[in-house]
Amino acid sequence: MRRRMILAAFCALSLTGAAPVPPKRIVSLNTCADQYVLALADPAQIAALSPYGHDPELSAAVGKARAFRTLKRPSEEVLALRPDLLIGFPAGDNVVGAPPGRWRTLALASADSYAMILAQIRQVAAAVGHPERGEAMIARMDRALAALPHPKHRGVAAYYQRRGYMTGTGTLVDDLMRRVGLVNLAARLGKPALSQLSLEEMIAARPDWLIVEAGSEKVVDQGTEMLHHPILRAIPRIRVPQAWTVCGGPAYVDAARSITAQLDGAARRGAAQINAAPRP
Repeated sequence: MRRRMILAAFCALSLTGAAPVPPKRIVSLNTCADQYVLALADPAQIAALSPYGHDPELSAAVGKARAFRTLKRPSEEVLALRPDLLIGFPAGDNVVGAPPGRWRTLALASADSYAMILAQIRQVAAAVGHPERGEAMIARMDRALAALPHPKHRGVAAYYQRRGYMTGTGTLVDDLMRRVGLVNLAARLGKPALSQLSLEEMIAARPDWLIVEAGSEKVVDQGTEMLHHPILRAIPRIRVPQAWTVCGGPAYVDAARSITAQLDGAARRGAAQINAAPRP
């Protein structure tokens, strides 16, 4: 019964404006919410972060996160922490809580575009009582992105993951590709947000780039082994940490900068090779 009550509380309440009194004990329920909380709240306001807050493969803010407690057993810990604000996705049946009104909540959907990231920054900044920090963060991100080159076309890229999964349109990765001048192969093939593409289909599609998760250079199982098949060696790779793309947030800028830098570096190397080639 109590689990159903907390689920109802999560789904029923959502903050869209500034809280009348800044919260003193904030609990983040997922890694994506962690990034916003760490960037926008005072350290003294943070009571706990999500269970994966210290995982460098998933958290883009792990450096800051290590200074704070993470939830180990959310269903048992939330009540004991006595939060006055819960931020994150509705956590469903794995969190035990109190009747509606015990705390305020802010539910965040998965950000699938830069515009949605900006909206969430404003939501969280208002909820934690620091709306001015949200506006300052947005201004910094806008300036950083405006400083990047914006070529119209840098080729076709596939965000290719273990077991042949490919990220399609309507996703944050797709938004990033368009920002840096890449065409998403998934869109060209009419694929959904997540699909599988065989090695043979990938070679037939002939993308100019493969975007892969940083760290995928090491084969750890059959899923990652697929990314090292000899048939893919001719396709140049762009490597981006998974933590920068799994969630929206400030790491969006890091991902855009990194992809742009790798594309620019490849272009310079190509030009140098052409210039160094012997003249007929």
